[in-house]
Amino acid sequence: MKRRSFLKVAGGIAGSCALGPGSLPVFAGPTGDKRADWPRRVLGRTGEKVSTVAFPGLAMIQQEQDECTTAVHRIFERGVNYFDVAPAYGNGTAETRLGIALQGLDRSRLFLACKTKMRDKEGARQELERSLQRLKTDHFDLYQMHAIFTPEEVQKAFGPGGAIETFLKAKEEGKVRFFGFSAHTTKGALEALKAYPFDTVMFPISFAEYFQFGFGKPVLEEAGRRGTVVVGMKALYGGAWLEGVERTRKWWYRTVEKDDEVALAIRFTLSQPGVVAAVPPSFIDLTDKAITAAQAFQSISETELTKLREMSVGRGSVFQADENRVAAGQPVYGHLYADSPHGHCPCMHA
Repeated sequence: MKRRSFLKVAGGIAGSCALGPGSLPVFAGPTGDKRADWPRRVLGRTGEKVSTVAFPGLAMIQQEQDECTTAVHRIFERGVNYFDVAPAYGNGTAETRLGIALQGLDRSRLFLACKTKMRDKEGARQELERSLQRLKTDHFDLYQMHAIFTPEEVQKAFGPGGAIETFLKAKEEGKVRFFGFSAHTTKGALEALKAYPFDTVMFPISFAEYFQFGFGKPVLEEAGRRGTVVVGMKALYGGAWLEGVERTRKWWYRTVEKDDEVALAIRFTLSQPGVVAAVPPSFIDLTDKAITAAQAFQSISETELTKLREMSVGRGSVFQADENRVAAGQPVYGHLYADSPHGHCPCMHA
């Protein structure tokens, strides 16, 4: 597919963890391109070369438009070309602000990803068209089924009149190039991997969950078997807000904050086999820290893994309750997270 420019819109602004990047090809940016100042990885069978940190579009709900635009342009100049967003983020606020912020950047240098929570054909089509309009573009490089929790959601998306019909039609129309999904439970992710040869899977890949509960390992293994690359969400996740823990941010989970801990967390995620990129929490300052860590990436050592195992002890989890319910075939009650500043997981804003 020919890579196109942004649409002209009136008012727009012109087991073992120390395995390295899973044998993924790594490429430096084009010679003389200051924006690509650290190596990029190939996004699996898509052949696209993306920054090893993806910009978290949900960060757009944290500040006003001028600040969003400044941050997006600066982060692009730092070398990030992978931008991810969804209509569920702030009831469309994130899409609208990111769409404005991206104006003036070279669309051919961006890898733009979006998502839909809709599991039916018509709902997915409506969200797709609205997202294209908000992002001021005529296509998405990656379109994803958003926040899968249960096998039943996957079955609906792939049943008669399911969302996959919109995905396939949109690809024929040139509105979508590649397909992926994000998931928050092992069972949901494995069901989606079994249902279709997706190009990507977004899943929480965090030292805190991995070492406490093995969360993420089965998904990494199955994705590897199926040739689907992984985008590691919650890369700076540091556990639940347990009693007695100082709340450093108004957010639904703890984040690691110190530069050395950020570096270790990013290196852990990017050292997992099959992981192409890490997604930091939805704060611009933490995104900047993640970029700095990724620019200095080296595969994590056994000594550092030992330190992360020790750091993970007693951190709690915001994922295990839903993980256990879905594994037991029980309903997930609205994917609620009591510790979220909004009363539920921000990823589920609708």
